[in-house]
Amino acid sequence: MTFKNPEFFWFLILIIPMVWLYIARELKRKVTVRFSDLSIIKKLPMSPYQWMRHILIFMRVAGFCFLVVALARPQKTHTEIEVTTEGIDIMLVLDISESMRALDFRPDDRLEVAKRTMRDFVLKRTYDRIGLVIFGSRAFTRCPLTTDYGMLLQMIEEATYTDFSNMTAIGTAIATAANRLIDSPSESKVIVLLTDGANNAGDIPPLAAAAAAAEVGIRIHTIGVGREGMVPFPVEVVDQRTGRRTRRIQNIESDVDMVELAAIAELTGGRVFRAQNTEELQEIYDIIDQMERTEIKSINYVSHSEYFYLWLWIGFLIIALEMLLQKTIFRRIP
Repeated sequence: MTFKNPEFFWFLILIIPMVWLYIARELKRKVTVRFSDLSIIKKLPMSPYQWMRHILIFMRVAGFCFLVVALARPQKTHTEIEVTTEGIDIMLVLDISESMRALDFRPDDRLEVAKRTMRDFVLKRTYDRIGLVIFGSRAFTRCPLTTDYGMLLQMIEEATYTDFSNMTAIGTAIATAANRLIDSPSESKVIVLLTDGANNAGDIPPLAAAAAAAEVGIRIHTIGVGREGMVPFPVEVVDQRTGRRTRRIQNIESDVDMVELAAIAELTGGRVFRAQNTEELQEIYDIIDQMERTEIKSINYVSHSEYFYLWLWIGFLIIALEMLLQKTIFRRIP
């Protein structure tokens, strides 16, 4: 509840002289009829009307208060917000090749850290449609463009190494993601490609796929993950005599092709990033989140419901009742 003209509440100060005048008048009131002997009258019980007549001043004050509140115009404000958005369509492309098992992003491997960072990225979006493509030696759409982030997060969580993930088909992955975006009505279409290797599989060269994506207005941000040089990698060893499997750690060469990833990004108007630890990868997705923001326009509609009528009528009724009682039940004889 708000008040259109709260300055009228200053009139409540008039209650003080109103009550003071009433009390002063009651104290100065004198008897106008004289009797030679009042002994019989004194024995009469006191009429309840003698003290009940003081209710009139309370009614007058209450009625005055209601009228002041009516003058202040109590209102209830209703606000409606119309939100229009220009959503961005984003395809997340995730490398699930065997090299993503590398442990240079301890305590987890590269894939688990990438999945966790991608989930955080999705949770920051609001109005965008987002999809997921995973790839190894082949690529396929794990989740089409959707605003059902709950389903998308589940698909990201379930992404893991498969029997076709021993190689890296970057070009095929770009083409698969671009096919999901090509018919999108959105003015902003983005691919965020994360990989830790060089293209060594598939029939589509990465730069050719990137050029085709650029022709239809798709922007590609590329992220190369993994430290430079030798990195720890888990290897499963089988004992030939007992058949027992054991897990060992050996060093392998990190082969991410940052030159090609930079060329893909430049060709499509995107940016290239390199993440060599968990913190850097998180920062990269934060940067992309800030770069690719949805344009949101909001229009506020404000309306007011007037409630002064109720206060006005109650105030008038109380004062009218006070005047009626003063002229009838509590009437004074001059």
